[in-house]
Amino acid sequence: MQRTKQLTKTKSIASMDYKKVRLKGKLACILAIILAIVCTVSGNRPPRFAIDGQSEIVLRLKESPETKVGSHIYTLKGYDPDDDALSFGKRNTPDSDIIRIENTGGTEARVYLAKELDRETQDEYAIVLTLTDSHYSEHNYVTQSFLLLVEDINDNAPIFLPYPNAIELLEGSAPGVISTLEATDADEGAYGQVVYYLQELDGDNDIFSIATHQGKGILRLERELDYETKSLYQLRVLAIDRANQGPVNTGTAAILIKVKDIEDQPPEFVEVQAVARIPEDAPVGTKVLRVRAIDGDRGINNPIAYSLDGNDLFDIDPHTGVVYTLTVLDREEESDHVNGAHILRITATELTKSAEQTQQAAATVRTEVTIIVTDVNDEIPTFGASIYRCEVNENAQSNTPLNFLDMDVQNFVYDHDEGKNGTFRLFLDPPNDLFEIVPDLAVNEANFMLRVKNSKSLDFEQFVEVNFTIFAREIDEPSRWSSAHVQIFIRDQNDNFPEFSQAVYNAGVPENSELGTIIVKVSAQDVDSGDFGSLGIRYTNLRGGIAHLLHLNPITGVVSIRTPGTAAFDREIISRHYLTVEAIDNVGQGNRNTAQIIIDIQDVNDNAPTFLQRQYEAKLLENKREFETPLQLEARDLDLNGTENSQITYEIVEGLYRLNFSIDPETGVLQPLQPFDFEELVENQRSRANDNMRAIDLLVRARDSGIPMLSTVVPVLIYVQDVNDNAPIFQKSFYTKTVPEDLPGGSAILQLQASDRDGSAPNNVIVYRIQTGASDKFIINSETGVITVAQGANLDPDLTDSRRMLYSLQVLALDGGLGNSQLMSIATVNISIKDVNNKPPLLTDLQPLKIMENTPVGTLVRHIRATDADQDAILRYKLNAEHSEARNEEGALVKATEYDYLAAFELDAIQGSLQVIKLLDRERVEHIKLAITVEDLAAAKGRQIVEAYLSIQVLDDNDNNPKFRQPYYRQSITENSMNGAMIVNVLAYDLDQNRTITYELEGNPVYRHLLHLDAQTGEIVVANKIDHEQHQWLNFSVRATDSGVPARSALVEVFVNVLDENDNNPYFIGGSKNYTISEHALPGARVATIQAADADAGDFGKITFLMDRISSQGKFTIDADTGVLTVADTLDRETKDFYNLVIEAWDNYQFGFLAGESRNAFKQVFITILDENDNAPEVSLPTSCVLITEYHELHESIASIAGKDADDANLPNGQLEFAITQGNQKGLFELRQLDAWHAQVFASSSLRNKYGNYSLTITTRDLGVPANVVQSTLDICVSDFNDHAPVFVRPLHNTTVRVPENATVGTMILQAFASDADMGQNALVRYRLKPDPLGSYKLFDLHSQTGELFLREKLNRNKQKIHELRIEAYDQGLPTSLSTDLDLTVYVRNVNDYEPQFVVNEIYVNVTEHADVGAERIKLPDTIDKDELDLDEQNELPHQVCFFILQGNELGYFRLDPETHVLTVAHEIDREITANFTLYIKATEHCYNDSKGTRPLAASRQLRASYDDYASSEETEQFSYENEAVPALDSTIICVHVRVLDINDNPPRFRSKIFTGGITTSADFGLRFMRVEAFDADAGANAKIGYYQVGEIRQTLSEGLENVRKAPFLLDAETGEVQLNFDPQRGMKGYFDFMVLANDTLGMRDVAHVFIYLLREDQKVRFVFRLQPDELRSRIETFRDTLSNITESIVNIDEIKVHENKDGSVDKTKTDLYMHLVEREDNSIYEVSEVLKLIDTHIESLDELFKDLNVLDTQPAEAQLLTAGPTKSPLFIWLVFVNLFLATLLVVTLTLCASQRKGYKRQLRAAKVNIFRAHSSLSLQHPHEPATRVPNTNKHSVQGSNPIWLKGYENEWFKTEENLSVGGHDSLDDNFLAVATQDMHETLKGTAKLFNNTNDLNRHFNLYNQIDKLTNNAQILARKLETTEL
Repeated sequence: MQRTKQLTKTKSIASMDYKKVRLKGKLACILAIILAIVCTVSGNRPPRFAIDGQSEIVLRLKESPETKVGSHIYTLKGYDPDDDALSFGKRNTPDSDIIRIENTGGTEARVYLAKELDRETQDEYAIVLTLTDSHYSEHNYVTQSFLLLVEDINDNAPIFLPYPNAIELLEGSAPGVISTLEATDADEGAYGQVVYYLQELDGDNDIFSIATHQGKGILRLERELDYETKSLYQLRVLAIDRANQGPVNTGTAAILIKVKDIEDQPPEFVEVQAVARIPEDAPVGTKVLRVRAIDGDRGINNPIAYSLDGNDLFDIDPHTGVVYTLTVLDREEESDHVNGAHILRITATELTKSAEQTQQAAATVRTEVTIIVTDVNDEIPTFGASIYRCEVNENAQSNTPLNFLDMDVQNFVYDHDEGKNGTFRLFLDPPNDLFEIVPDLAVNEANFMLRVKNSKSLDFEQFVEVNFTIFAREIDEPSRWSSAHVQIFIRDQNDNFPEFSQAVYNAGVPENSELGTIIVKVSAQDVDSGDFGSLGIRYTNLRGGIAHLLHLNPITGVVSIRTPGTAAFDREIISRHYLTVEAIDNVGQGNRNTAQIIIDIQDVNDNAPTFLQRQYEAKLLENKREFETPLQLEARDLDLNGTENSQITYEIVEGLYRLNFSIDPETGVLQPLQPFDFEELVENQRSRANDNMRAIDLLVRARDSGIPMLSTVVPVLIYVQDVNDNAPIFQKSFYTKTVPEDLPGGSAILQLQASDRDGSAPNNVIVYRIQTGASDKFIINSETGVITVAQGANLDPDLTDSRRMLYSLQVLALDGGLGNSQLMSIATVNISIKDVNNKPPLLTDLQPLKIMENTPVGTLVRHIRATDADQDAILRYKLNAEHSEARNEEGALVKATEYDYLAAFELDAIQGSLQVIKLLDRERVEHIKLAITVEDLAAAKGRQIVEAYLSIQVLDDNDNNPKFRQPYYRQSITENSMNGAMIVNVLAYDLDQNRTITYELEGNPVYRHLLHLDAQTGEIVVANKIDHEQHQWLNFSVRATDSGVPARSALVEVFVNVLDENDNNPYFIGGSKNYTISEHALPGARVATIQAADADAGDFGKITFLMDRISSQGKFTIDADTGVLTVADTLDRETKDFYNLVIEAWDNYQFGFLAGESRNAFKQVFITILDENDNAPEVSLPTSCVLITEYHELHESIASIAGKDADDANLPNGQLEFAITQGNQKGLFELRQLDAWHAQVFASSSLRNKYGNYSLTITTRDLGVPANVVQSTLDICVSDFNDHAPVFVRPLHNTTVRVPENATVGTMILQAFASDADMGQNALVRYRLKPDPLGSYKLFDLHSQTGELFLREKLNRNKQKIHELRIEAYDQGLPTSLSTDLDLTVYVRNVNDYEPQFVVNEIYVNVTEHADVGAERIKLPDTIDKDELDLDEQNELPHQVCFFILQGNELGYFRLDPETHVLTVAHEIDREITANFTLYIKATEHCYNDSKGTRPLAASRQLRASYDDYASSEETEQFSYENEAVPALDSTIICVHVRVLDINDNPPRFRSKIFTGGITTSADFGLRFMRVEAFDADAGANAKIGYYQVGEIRQTLSEGLENVRKAPFLLDAETGEVQLNFDPQRGMKGYFDFMVLANDTLGMRDVAHVFIYLLREDQKVRFVFRLQPDELRSRIETFRDTLSNITESIVNIDEIKVHENKDGSVDKTKTDLYMHLVEREDNSIYEVSEVLKLIDTHIESLDELFKDLNVLDTQPAEAQLLTAGPTKSPLFIWLVFVNLFLATLLVVTLTLCASQRKGYKRQLRAAKVNIFRAHSSLSLQHPHEPATRVPNTNKHSVQGSNPIWLKGYENEWFKTEENLSVGGHDSLDDNFLAVATQDMHETLKGTAKLFNNTNDLNRHFNLYNQIDKLTNNAQILARKLETTEL
């Protein structure tokens, strides 16, 4: 077959379509020549630009960079009337290079921006566009004007014109204009308008301002300048354009304002030494200190003159400021100094040079300095007496003072020098360890005391008198001393005690020793003589746990066993006993001593090992070699550890699988020797069917090693748990099935079956699932494996996107393993779809056909194709003459009789080929409409016929055009071929007679320039150089024109392939570039992509990249193909930070490098290594403590810090920042950073009184991200200076202390306490009383160290009522001791007569639980005191009243301050434990001494003796009451009710972690059927609980719930009620479970599990109670839990309602409870019969519960109805009803008669047997007989079996003694059936009221109940069955 050709359009018919014609043989060649001759050159019309009528294309663009180079800016559109391909271009003009045009090959072209746009350079571009089609030559085109307007963007910042950048102003200059600035902006509009703003770099923005005026910035001074405040201002003027959108550009101008100083400030002291010291013997003229002042005007700096206010001792140099002495100093001289301190006032005066300032007063400034004259040592210590005589008892205790024998002894020593000069040390000579003198160190003056130092050395038996000398020697000058002689007499005492030979006696005795066994003998010696010595020693007081079992000989000391055989001598009970024994001299009346006896009970092997557990259990997973939890058996032997008696050995002695386990004989660790296969284990009694556990029983023995050997065995139960280790296995791995395509949905196809070897569920439970291939067409039953067609699925292959005849399903069989343990297998199911012929053929609309007249016979004009979706379709084609028609040129119909047009065509019935079989005559027929029908002969049902119409237009014939010998020409030529080289020869021929043909080239002018065509021969040769890099193909046309008139022509396409040569070098894209890479870049990290290109093609243009290894030093590598430059090795910037790489680019490297046919190029790449913060700073600072004083100057540096960092110093990584991060909590120090690597530490404020050692943590961090941090420690030692005098803390100055006049001598009045802000010896405070004129100080003693003030002599109020005391507190500081005085008034008061009284009896207060201790303070009400009316003086203060807690604070929750009367919380209170407290508070005036006070309510408390005790005590001591009643309240006691306020500190807690409930399938939508309830221990809003359902609601064992899509249940967030959210239907099964969450207002929460079961109405059980519904609801939880525990099932309560009798009446005394029971293991619901059977089985256990709750009956919730089949007619129904009614009546009558007769007999017989018992007086004679059964649960629970039927409904369980009848012992009214000799008929007179119960008719479906259901005659049935109720 020849290729089809496209015919050109003729002039007459412009819309002629091109058709494909198949020609064969010679006829095809002839027709081709004829067509070439006939076709003529059609007229070519010019194309047009599509610009919607506009004369010019105008495009507005934002200037770059907003409009980026290369962006698409416009789309050119055009059209051509001839539908020729269009080519868009542009003329070369100065503006044309701004755009680039890219033709898309159609009627559009894309215009791209080729260069950047800059409005400031050029704001518009005029371009001429060109448009041509393929038939136009180079200069034949259409033009169009294109105007590109550039719109401005804000891309230029304002630029300041020249301006002064430094301005000098006088301070005090008036506000005004300083300067004018101007900035210009090259932008236009708002972008070019400038507004000025001002910034001051230091934040002083209110000093200067700038305003914009006519485009200029006016800089103004707003307020006066002050040189001293600031002398230099750095201004930044911002020029900002007015861009209203987008970025705003800013220009900056910097201006420096210098302030010139004037004289307006006084001098300033810059160096002042506040305190200076000078010795009193310093020579005249000695320099003391220096001060320095400077001019306050820094810019002028006038000289300063110094002067000193009037002073005789010191003077100052007026020029240097040096202060020096004028005369000799004497510290002891009386002057205006205080303790040698002189205060000097120094004046500094400015000496001005200005004439104006000279006329004014000179500026001055004053300051004060203190000069302390230090003392010179010129006195010696002196004793008050030269000899002292003392006495002391031997063995006096240590620190016992010696009594001086002389009256008015002067036991003091003094030295009037100051500080160290007056400090002396007291010591003994010769030194001894018997006595000591205190104090050992004193200052100025001290009272000394001699006391015992070592009491053990004072022995009268060794010496009776001691003599030595006491010395007082100065500590600084040892040569200055004095002494006194001391004589001490020793008094004899009985001071020796018996001494045991051993302090501890160790003895041992075997357990089970006999009577009289001697254990130990004790002995003691006494060095005293006589009875005081060893002869008088008696052994007694044997104490200890077994002392009563032993005997002690008092003379010999022998200890023996008195009572053997007790537990005390059993070592396993107690192995050691501790006893004490006493030895008393003086025949048991003198000194005593004790010794300890330790008796060890020696072990005997009398205990067998005992295991810690009765049974050991372990869990072992299948195929595991270790237990899930290690199993260690442990036995213990009570015998002695470490002996053979307690050495235990373990061994396995029994068990079927004992050989599969091993046990460590020492540790008892049991381990399996090999894994177990669960499926191969033998099932035992503990293993149930389908249980995943199987038990292995072992017996392990533990034995000791004693003699005789004892042992014990213990069972070990090992549960082997099944593991999902067997995957399901299909019976076949491949299934095939063929189904018809019309198989309906739901049809079963085949069933797959798989099996699982696992031994338990769910591991062996198989679920089937289609994994892939179903395409929603098939589904599989997950349980049965049956594959069915999905509902609604259509298997018709024709309805699928790709006709699908085969479905390959991948079916999974999954077992029930959980998570990753789930196993599966796959089977392939191939389902083939069998086609069914059920669709008609499809014949699309036939396109119109144009046929030249005279078309040769046999020409195929159209191939009719019909399609049929069916596979076996048989299609037949036919022309339908009845529906066909033809018309001539005028449009008239042509009849078949006039011209048989149908005979001109033949349609192949099978192939559908339409051929011309007769020549057509266009003049007779021009338009033909053929009706073509297609029929499917293989239709399954009926005929399948379709019809379509084919329109045929007959075209007029014309001459033939020339025709080329080839349809196209294709040739190749190498580039750079020589001119004249032959390319191709084109030849054409013409069937017409005019065969002369000329050739010409058409196409691209560039190609025509490169080639030459011979017009006569058609040879095409090279005319110019051809470059492959410019033209890979030369595509052009050659026109062959014949010589006819008019001439006709033909075109042929010529394709010339230009072959490439390697004639171009590679070149790199872009110049040398600098790249950066982080030093942390990992090997393989990309640095850059080096791009190179080569104009050649193929291998000649393929680039290979190489890199110089020397330049990269192995740190970088380049990909040879892609040019990707990557890191090859780790980088370190600190080693090398810059690389210069040499890159080579080679072409044709693979094939031409070795042959020398490759070309190359070189390029340098510069890589800078970026620094990363990978080096930590290094810090250098002082290592030892930096020593400074507390007067350290602020401007002096304390320490210097230097740091360095190896990272780049020019980047933040190498720059450091120092900071003090720890140890500077008080902010005493500050760190000033000098530069990026140095800093200094200064004192931020005065260090006075801040002495001590400070450890500062200096944190050094670099500025990198993330920063490296180094911490160093800087120690600073600030030494103290004794510059603080002691300060009294308590009591306050001028405090009045009330002391009763009857206070005893030695009573402590108070304790004074003073503190000193200094430290060390400077802070050591001592106290003394100063003499007063009245001698009051003699009545009191003051402890020098503690400050305690004691009463020395009795007080006499009548003689002196007020004593004024002055207490001096002085420190031990050096060089000068400082002191402070405290004035104290002691008021002697009368004895108190009245107690304080409260005005109210009780108060109510609140505290908050868990509040911080002491956070809440409650002030108790004050009291009144009648004693205040008896105050004898107006200024006399009332007595102090103290409050104490009497009762209610036993647990110590509260603390009451006795004096402030403030009640606080002492311990954390929990409201949920105790919500209320009641405290009883006692008010009393006995605050300090309880000797005279009473102890109310017999309470015992220890009152404090001093003010200090109270002040320093942590808690107030409380009264102690245990198990005492509420105290009798009087006016001195107040009751405080404390209510604890709640906070939200308790989470909600569900009543149960599991809630269960049930719903029946007949329940209504929206039913609230159960409630989950939680409680919160908090109160109020804190206890408000919200309920929420969390997670998904799971369905288990469900059936019929597939359509339940939404949540089945809703949970009420407030009440916790569960609401039904779907419509249950009959047949639904299963149960639901989900989690619920309860949270309170604070978000604390709890979770619980809810199980809800689906049940039928007939699965409910009804319990009848004789209780009110409310009573039953209050006890329902107890009933449910007890019933659940006993029956071992889940009990769900369904409904509680008032009892309804059978006649429909309501009995409010009874309650019906509806419930159902669920089996715990498989969650199945018990049937009613099973429930009743379960209750009967456990009736013994339920007896007490049923009696307690008064259960009357248990029965099904609804009776079973009898059902009948459908009736055949009304007559039949009537007959059945009548017969049934008559039969029922007969049966009832006979039954009643029989039952009455039988019943009376049973009544008589039952009267003889006492079978009923109750809790009342029912069983009087036989109380041992069992109690009655519950109704419906014993053998008398069915009708006719109970001999005594009751009509009443009274129950003995609820009777009280008042309701019981007063019958005799034979009264049946009291349900008492006595066994007596009376006539039985008499005993039946009373009605036995035993139970109120209904026989369980429903359970046995007796006839009475069915009659009641069928006849609906409830009243009759009630009367008939009245006697059946118990």
